[in-house]
Amino acid sequence: MSNSVWFNCGNGVAGDMLLASLVDAGAEPSLIVEILNGLEVDGWALTFEKTNRSGVSATRAIVVEHTHGDVHDHRPYRSVVQLLQAADIPTVVRERALHAFAVLAEAEAIIHGIDTEDVEFHEVGSVDSIIDVVGVCAALEVLGVDYISCSPIAVGHGTIKMEHGELPNPGPAVARMLADHAIPVRGVDIDVELCTPTGVALMIALADEFGGAPSMVVTATGHGAGARDIPGRSNVVQSLVGVIDDTETTDTLTLLETNVDDVSAEVISYTIGRLLESGALDAWAQAITMKKNREGLAISCLSTPELSQQLKEILLTESGALGVRISTVQREAISRDFATVSVGGHKIRIKTTNIRNKVEFDDAAAAARALNLPLREIISRAEEAFRLVDGPHS
Repeated sequence: MSNSVWFNCGNGVAGDMLLASLVDAGAEPSLIVEILNGLEVDGWALTFEKTNRSGVSATRAIVVEHTHGDVHDHRPYRSVVQLLQAADIPTVVRERALHAFAVLAEAEAIIHGIDTEDVEFHEVGSVDSIIDVVGVCAALEVLGVDYISCSPIAVGHGTIKMEHGELPNPGPAVARMLADHAIPVRGVDIDVELCTPTGVALMIALADEFGGAPSMVVTATGHGAGARDIPGRSNVVQSLVGVIDDTETTDTLTLLETNVDDVSAEVISYTIGRLLESGALDAWAQAITMKKNREGLAISCLSTPELSQQLKEILLTESGALGVRISTVQREAISRDFATVSVGGHKIRIKTTNIRNKVEFDDAAAAARALNLPLREIISRAEEAFRLVDGPHS
């Protein structure tokens, strides 16, 4: 059995919203603060208050400044790493927070054309942002969460005002992270910044998968409020906390299939992407020979029964097909776990089973870019590091 949380970021995401949603779902604030006190940072206090967003009762997380010290100072990425490495906090909290800041630093380095170690964090380097990031990781530890998943992330449009001036919405760092890690998004017709760099970096670093909620027994829910009360939109992150029974190996799923012979490769690619973004467990296309010896493609989609109707509409609309074959299939899945190793200071997850172990591609690719090394070398180093550790939870 694994403790799990699914974050619904359909209205956006920010670090303080994630933290507040976990507290709203039952993470004890005093235990979170106890962990945060292990940081060598002064001049702050973390409080939580109940609020309301468009009729939804929610919790808001607020970092309060005690002094006029370094609460809003800028910090280089290397200083944040040193701060976390020196902190007296649980190892899993440190590793998760380091990974989140590494994701953000890599994006900033690409944007500004500099080395990752030379990145200077501005708003994200302030103490309130550090408390948000480490606080989320601490709350997950308090709840004993092993498995994390996330919905597609909502993004607005227009422009946002930042220290560098007025920039496109989503901001450059957010856009870079979403692109580099192939994160599914949902466009919202509103001229408001719905997702912040810390929120997106946390989801990229922490989430084991993106899509619909996993099959689990839900034991608690939480709503974390953003600072802004947006008319007509509930500005909250919703969290579903529950238990996944990973001893279950057989699932009853729905298989959707259609054949096409007049659709471009670009449309096929887009259709598969839309299916995966909308919660498909898998989607693929394969070459076939159709009636009258015409060459065509069979597009297939594997879905939970609950999502099959929604995915069927996407498959029909995007492919232009006139019909869909629907069948029920049984899937036997091998129980799996995740281990984490470090390569050049970068967290890389490894999916482990009793048959094989596989390095997570996105983690390895991010490390390869940051370290300017071939991807195959990063994968090899990660596999070797995993062979040297004792057990899958090192």
